[in-house]
Amino acid sequence: MLDTPGFPDFVKVEAAPARDFLDQLKAGPGFDWTFLSPAMFFGPGERTGTFRLGTETLLTAPDGKSSISYEDFAVAMIDEIEQPKHKNMRFTVGY
Repeated sequence: MLDTPGFPDFVKVEAAPARDFLDQLKAGPGFDWTFLSPAMFFGPGERTGTFRLGTETLLTAPDGKSSISYEDFAVAMIDEIEQPKHKNMRFTVGY
């Protein structure tokens, strides 16, 4: 998504280093890792416990919005820590 026309410049500041780090993880030998990517709009909200997980694609709701609250992102992260399902891969979370 980072190279998509119209991708917001203010998001690129954070997204570019994250992409570079993910590339290093994928290329790096010898250790286990997991990389969790939030939806496009990531901010404070409510803990709903109702979200979807994906892999390499941005998740969007039926209305086309891509969002996740900090609270639900944290739930997805803790779920992964407690019951790992994405060893040596990236996964995404969104509504």
